[in-house]
Amino acid sequence: MDDLALNGDIAGLEVSLSPAAAAQVAKLCEKEERANKILRVMVEGGGCSGFQYIFELVDAPGDDDLVFETDGVRLVVDPISLPLLAGSTIDYVVSLVGASFQIDNPNAASSCGCGTSFSIG
Repeated sequence: MDDLALNGDIAGLEVSLSPAAAAQVAKLCEKEERANKILRVMVEGGGCSGFQYIFELVDAPGDDDLVFETDGVRLVVDPISLPLLAGSTIDYVVSLVGASFQIDNPNAASSCGCGTSFSIG
């Protein structure tokens, strides 16, 4: 992986974790006894709005993944998902109805009520 991929900046395409999201990923990794704190975010076709977000904890980035880091927690995004996620911030929000990772995606024209799928304009 080259330096460009390691710092997560490809022609200005960046995705970030909020401090709250980074803290939650660290907590989940600690609970699952994972030494590496890495959250993978992908976009796949499907969901009620056309595309859906997929989150998973992984032990290592893939060869072509882009790596972004916040407070010692790494976020990895594959190059196919990156254009759909560029400029997004992933947050962890706690509310009266529950807690979840939420994505503020400037590329999404609309999203479903649950916030896990979106469409582009």
